Amino acid sequence: MAGAAQQRLPLHGPHARALLRPRRPPPPLGCDRMTLPIDVPLRLPEARTPDPHDAPAIRWGILAPGGIAHAFADAVAVGTASSVVAVGSRSLERAKDFADEFGIPRAHGSYEDLVADPEVDAVYVASPHSEHRDHALLAIEAGKPVLVEKAFTRSAAQAREVLAAAAERGLLVVEAMWSRFLPHYDVVRHVVETGLIGELVTVFADHGQRLYPDGPARLSQPELAGGALLDLGVYPVSFADLVLGAPSSVSAHGTLTPLGVDATTTVTVSGDGGAQGLLSCTMAGVTPCTAVVAGTEARLELSGAFYGAGSTIRLVDRHNETIDERPGGLGDDVRGFSYEAAEFARCLVAGETESPLMPHATTLRVMETMDDVRRQVGVIYPGE
Repeated sequence: MAGAAQQRLPLHGPHARALLRPRRPPPPLGCDRMTLPIDVPLRLPEARTPDPHDAPAIRWGILAPGGIAHAFADAVAVGTASSVVAVGSRSLERAKDFADEFGIPRAHGSYEDLVADPEVDAVYVASPHSEHRDHALLAIEAGKPVLVEKAFTRSAAQAREVLAAAAERGLLVVEAMWSRFLPHYDVVRHVVETGLIGELVTVFADHGQRLYPDGPARLSQPELAGGALLDLGVYPVSFADLVLGAPSSVSAHGTLTPLGVDATTTVTVSGDGGAQGLLSCTMAGVTPCTAVVAGTEARLELSGAFYGAGSTIRLVDRHNETIDERPGGLGDDVRGFSYEAAEFARCLVAGETESPLMPHATTLRVMETMDDVRRQVGVIYPGE
């Protein structure tokens, strides 16, 4: 793929859309789902996800070279035709270290210099949640499309500010909820669309890692929008949104740290069709990190960290027998973050302002749900 990485495709023009694979419409969540005849064998559908190597090449600038930025830079280099051409940090030395590690040609000692770089086509915001709004707006004001790490912002109100600013300038903005772009999530989406497992009954999803009190300091600090929910709980909440759509009700309970952020939170959501979701997250202990989607005819089980690229999907029938299974894992020449980077590049070249796989309405729904959860649990960030 080295030759492809060096060839940069035009971002605009009459031939741009012809470079893309046919795009599928957004998943019709909330619509009536068909019921399959009882004699149709149950099998997992094939993922419809394009190969990330086939997406157009764009030039990325990374804002804030933290841990997650390392994963993104590696994914772009290994799994896509694009390249990271610049990195920005408040510390020039830190930016240079990151640039040296990944062979990035330019390092900037300020975020302002990064977003002003004329060689940067799009900005990836990898700063803490508390900074996402300001840094996304900084890029937008500089005329740069932006991919913003999840959680998109610390609140729905901030998310609306970012999306409104992007809409005013006609710029592409996408939430970097990387799981939404992975092939096995498309299998889940396809199963739900077609009613393969019957009428939806319930969804379970959990995400727990031992990150407190000895993990990253930002998770303990309210001023940095810390806590389990925005860092870990966003995965179960977004997964339930993928399956159930907008919740008709949300109920939450949690345990707070001495500084007032949530260490453990459990959420119950109800879908419009009557299906229920039970979601949990904790930064105080390790949990299986699995997910289940149960229907009247069968269920899906996602194991091996349900939100990750290595997750295995099992289709289990009413007799509790596994009737189909798709092991997770990607090839050596791709990374999980490659899929979100590739989708962003496709959308950018096509002149779109949002991704059909992670549309703005979905980002807002997830943020609104988490706002409701924080309110019920009692997590209040400074200035709220």
